[in-house]
Amino acid sequence: MKRWFLAAAAAAFLAGCATPGHAPTKSAQPAPGAHAQLVLLETTDIHSNVMSYDYYKLAEDKGIGLERAATLVHAARKEFTNTMLFDAGDTIQGTVLADYEAQVKPVACGQELAVYKAMDALGYDAATIGNHEFNYGLPFLSQVTGTAFDVTNVPVEHCKGPDFPLVLSNVFSAKDGKPLYAPWKVLARTIKTPTADGKTVETPIKIGVLGFTPTWILDWDKRNLDGKVTVMGVVEAAQKYVPEVKAAGADIVVAICHCGLNPAPYSERLENAGWHLAGVAGIDVVMLGHSHDVFPNPSDAKSRYAHMAEVDNARGLVRGVPAVMGNYFGKSLGVVDLALVWNDGHWQVDRAASKSEVRSIKGATADEHIAELVKDEHAGAIEYVKTPIGRSDYDISTYFVAAGDTSALSLVNAAERDYAQKYIKQNLPQYASLPVLGAASPFKAGFGGPNDYTDVPAGALAINNAADLYLYPNTLTAVKVNGAGLKAWLEKSAGWFQRIDPATHETQELVNTKFPTYNFDVLQGDLTWAIDVTREQGQRIVDLKYRGTPVRDDAEFIVVTNNYRASGGGSFPDLDGNNIVFSAPDTNRDALIGFVRAQREITRKKFGDQRSWRFAKVKTAGPVVFTSAAGKLDVAHAAGLKNVALVKDNGDGTAVYSIDLSR
Repeated sequence: MKRWFLAAAAAAFLAGCATPGHAPTKSAQPAPGAHAQLVLLETTDIHSNVMSYDYYKLAEDKGIGLERAATLVHAARKEFTNTMLFDAGDTIQGTVLADYEAQVKPVACGQELAVYKAMDALGYDAATIGNHEFNYGLPFLSQVTGTAFDVTNVPVEHCKGPDFPLVLSNVFSAKDGKPLYAPWKVLARTIKTPTADGKTVETPIKIGVLGFTPTWILDWDKRNLDGKVTVMGVVEAAQKYVPEVKAAGADIVVAICHCGLNPAPYSERLENAGWHLAGVAGIDVVMLGHSHDVFPNPSDAKSRYAHMAEVDNARGLVRGVPAVMGNYFGKSLGVVDLALVWNDGHWQVDRAASKSEVRSIKGATADEHIAELVKDEHAGAIEYVKTPIGRSDYDISTYFVAAGDTSALSLVNAAERDYAQKYIKQNLPQYASLPVLGAASPFKAGFGGPNDYTDVPAGALAINNAADLYLYPNTLTAVKVNGAGLKAWLEKSAGWFQRIDPATHETQELVNTKFPTYNFDVLQGDLTWAIDVTREQGQRIVDLKYRGTPVRDDAEFIVVTNNYRASGGGSFPDLDGNNIVFSAPDTNRDALIGFVRAQREITRKKFGDQRSWRFAKVKTAGPVVFTSAAGKLDVAHAAGLKNVALVKDNGDGTAVYSIDLSR
């Protein structure tokens, strides 16, 4: 992008849009009771989806991408005179592009990440740090954010970061107790307000910004953070720093929290603490993220926020405070329309006249300047993922993982087990006699819509296919569990399914669509079990066997999973980091790539026909259904799921399928 574009973008905000024919006049102070409008725009969970592109399918995806959200930003700036733009974290990780810049061809100290280039071009005002920012380690994070950390074993460098400030109020260096990033910033801006005589008055305003990330980062990225940083609860940090922000002259205070909404009793370990953050005195706006959801979402009758206490899902208020969550992957733009009134010598938020909304990128064109900015990185990532690693004689997908097709997980589990067995033999002979199981979950199984499935066609396999099978840069980690813990693990996973009443004649949904698919762990390695969906949660796992023999509660196993799960991610029973046997330096994806290269030929007979679990047979009076991508019935039948039938095509890329639980 040309420098003139950057300058123009900045000038558009700073100068505002004067009423035609009237030059703006400056005013030292508005009259008491004067009104103004300030619109705060938000992106969140971009996960390095700069381009509208699926690196796993090597194809354009018009439903995602910061380059399309950028068009919404430009439109909003034309629509509203006074705007600011923020991001709520999980920005630098999540696509092949991100891995390429972090691990394959790491950016140099003087270079800027592609996603930050795009954000700088859009003129972001501030952002916070999400939990996935820590995935590549503190040295990388310090470098690419241009922030020198005073943290043990982290080089103190002054590298190129984004042009906008990053704030984080609840993470501190364990070395000196000081915040890793600035805990808050006060941004001085000028806003324009129309007068009764048709003129425009420019007045100063100060916006205080704080940022928060889940305290669970210490568990989820223990390998990167243990002994190096400490955390503070979101509410406690807000209570500590809001008074400082106000004392520094902030007219309004914006809390950017990489968290969702959960009105459950508060503790420092509450992952989605946005509801409680909104209750902290002095906070005027809450910007949310992390949940990969939309708030407000009045068009969705099933929205989790529709009946949440003290939440207005139509106007976008949480405990009376304007709030927004702008979805993920650049799918949408959050818009908080703040009504301001001048009272007591400063601008204040008129909550009764403020509201929020989320605008979808559906139908939006891409901002061509973004593509030009990151063309080299984008091309490099595409070339990298085309690297061949093997061949498969069958289609590997997650379209019917809910019905029992585990072919996409079997290959991952086989790779994890192979890695762990070799590691144990060489380094941990005391565990050599224990059975080794692999645990994998479907990261892409329809949660994000009809294109959100792993789909690896038969034929040549390349790195992009491995990345499709294993989406995240988790590191391979093994834990020791007993038979009782194994069953509890599977019970937690079985929460993906709704409870089915066999006597009901009405149609029943098999899948709980609010349950994250990445929490449906399938454990494999001569382990078999049945899930009885007629039973209540916690009592569904039956006929659990290892090599045909019932699993005793005191039997011992090694389970190979990832650092996220082993350290407490997903809140699985007895998985809190205390039973870790080893944490490998390699990622699960690298283990998968190495395994496929060694095998060369991936066959359905060897990897695709494994069925570690099944539904306990039950005859239902009415149909049991689930939703998957349209036109995929042959995939189910090829996988041996003869009890699956098509009910209807929804016409939006999805279809409803039935499953006969008696077969």
